[in-house]
Amino acid sequence: MSTNNHTLESRQNRLLAALPKSDYERLIPHLKPVSLSLQKILLQPAEPITHVYFPHRAIVSLISTMENGSSVEVGMVSNEGMVGIPVILGSNSSNTTAIVQVSDGGMQMPADVLKSEFKRGGVLQDLLLRYLHTLYTQVSQGAACNRLHTLEQRLARWLLTVSDRMESDDFPLTQEFIAQMLGVRRSGVTVAANSLSQKGIIYYNRGNISIQNRYALEATSCECYQVLKDEFDRLLGKGSDRSHQ
Repeated sequence: MSTNNHTLESRQNRLLAALPKSDYERLIPHLKPVSLSLQKILLQPAEPITHVYFPHRAIVSLISTMENGSSVEVGMVSNEGMVGIPVILGSNSSNTTAIVQVSDGGMQMPADVLKSEFKRGGVLQDLLLRYLHTLYTQVSQGAACNRLHTLEQRLARWLLTVSDRMESDDFPLTQEFIAQMLGVRRSGVTVAANSLSQKGIIYYNRGNISIQNRYALEATSCECYQVLKDEFDRLLGKGSDRSHQ
């Protein structure tokens, strides 16, 4: 791959794209294009973090799993962020599983290189700390949302977030997967999805979802979607704004 193509690939990630040219060029030799295929596990609890990942349009779910095997998504990472944030906090392992739920490409970097670059200070350190804050906001807002809002509101919020990350209103998602991510029974997702479908807000068929009316989906969602979107844009700069398209 030529240097120019390598640069174009890397810059699809918003964190890498926000770096000054000099900082970015220092990272290029350590960035490797990788395929983030469906269900690929990037991190597992208690296992050493050897590499970090900067996704493009892939979506990586951070999953918390209980002793009885039940699980729930506690965070989502795509082109706005990085998988492997514990390494900048002095830890070499994660307490969540990072698994690819929507496939695409990304950039991989050795964890020890990122640690060294982070310790240099400067723009990269500032960007990663700001991203850490957005991730904290995502987790804390998600906890409140799961407790206080209806399943239909939460589903609408989640679909909008996925749409923003993929920069598309059409994406492959099964109800079983959505139920796992929201930590609810599949039957509950079926009822909520059918309600949105009957209102003409989404179209669902054989594991594929298409947003038909984004205005209505935003109106159905709880305030958590806009709170998180505004916080990401404030701290990391605006990405593709898909609202009201």
